[in-house]
Amino acid sequence: MRLRGRDYLSVDDLTPEEFSGLIGFARELKGRCAAGDRPALLAGKTLAMIFEKPSLRTRVSFEVGMFQMGGMAVYLGPQDIQLGVREAIPDAARNLERMADGIMARTFAHATVTGLAEAAVVPVINGLSDHEHPCQALGDLLTIAERFPRLGEVRLAWVGDGNNVCHSLLLAAAKVGMTVTVATPQGYQPAAAVVARAREIAAATGGSVTLTGDAREAARGADVVYTDVWASMGQEAEREERARIFRPYQVNAGLLEAARPTAVVMHCLPAHRGEEITDDVLDGPRAIVYDQAENRMHAQKALLAMIL
Repeated sequence: MRLRGRDYLSVDDLTPEEFSGLIGFARELKGRCAAGDRPALLAGKTLAMIFEKPSLRTRVSFEVGMFQMGGMAVYLGPQDIQLGVREAIPDAARNLERMADGIMARTFAHATVTGLAEAAVVPVINGLSDHEHPCQALGDLLTIAERFPRLGEVRLAWVGDGNNVCHSLLLAAAKVGMTVTVATPQGYQPAAAVVARAREIAAATGGSVTLTGDAREAARGADVVYTDVWASMGQEAEREERARIFRPYQVNAGLLEAARPTAVVMHCLPAHRGEEITDDVLDGPRAIVYDQAENRMHAQKALLAMIL
């Protein structure tokens, strides 16, 4: 695959073949890592990491991933750059490109990530924005593939808010031909343009995308039931109202009765226990959330090795 030097701002930056190829490469790297083989594919490489939001999984998965492949990562917190305030986005990009081989940014506005990519000559990776979370989707599809190797036969139910994680998951699932049903309250559906694009991709891969307002309908016959927080970072003021609106969309034992007996439960974390998901489900045998967390690192290692 010819990914060297390319940005990864959206799942749709990869073709279905490239996306599947990265998942396969990530599985190989994970297996080699478990066997004690950590190839120094990024020896001498440096990744600059810009964080406008606090992070556990994104920071650790990128830092450790770079270290395992012989490279290093430099953490730049909210007070280090202050993009758009202390330093203009193009100026930050042009400084970092002189000292680092790539830039990863975890931001609020998606325009910040695209602005960095437009200005920098080195690859830019979207570590999360208000529109997409494409690295999460890579890790998620790796996690699903470990349990359901025939991804085109998987039925996935998204239950909750049609947010940035949902956007990336829709595009990723469409690229591998999954059947996806998204259940959200009225007014909280994923962006119409993302749904349209996912359906366009699915038409070519044999997948499908359906929207509904009924959580049980979405979960019926599902292999994977996926949820996320009802109020993301930056939406704290809406938390009480969202908790009321989304209450029928909680992933609990009752909802899982509609899914297949072999169904697994996914959550990108952090979770608000007792809100979008109950303790007994999150801590139960069906939940594979910590596999997802680990697989972020392996998927991102594959991505970094390909583009840096």
